Amino acid sequence: MLSEYQLTLNPITLDNANPEAQAVLEKAQAQVGFIPNMYARMVHSPGLLTTYLDGYERFRQQSGFTPAEQEVVFLTISRENGCEYCMGAHSVIADNMSKVPTAVTDALREGAPLPDAKLAALSVFTQVMVRQRGLPSRAQVADFLSAGYTERQMLEIVLAIAVKTLSNYANHLFHTPLDSVFAARAWKD
Repeated sequence: MLSEYQLTLNPITLDNANPEAQAVLEKAQAQVGFIPNMYARMVHSPGLLTTYLDGYERFRQQSGFTPAEQEVVFLTISRENGCEYCMGAHSVIADNMSKVPTAVTDALREGAPLPDAKLAALSVFTQVMVRQRGLPSRAQVADFLSAGYTERQMLEIVLAIAVKTLSNYANHLFHTPLDSVFAARAWKD
């Protein structure tokens, strides 16, 4: 899903960045090894990219979710928001870094039921949180908790929604092209 309007701001590189943007891009490059197209655009607002990077890292390090569960959350949110860039990028991360079974990643990409009951409960609850704007029913919470998750992890899903909303919406506005390293898992809404 792309915005009808496309921002005309050109990507920022380490070579043409002002000092504040350069510092944020250097941090981003240190975290992922390169500067993704998404970051080169989001850094037009250094606060936007800094907030994204900090929240993303905290979710990765402190959420209590396994790497595979983290990808389920990120892919579920990105699919709900229709973010082509994040669906492609997180599909590659899921496949290659987080070791999510391909059947799970493919189901998330297609909006199909997940073949793993615990991951399915996580995805369903994440959908509930996005669709119902953080207003789950008691029954929906009970289903999430009975799958083995915790109340604290409900808050971590809120963090993930905030982080992915930042990136998903920025990508909608920029029509961010998928980096070549993610091209094998390109996705269209």
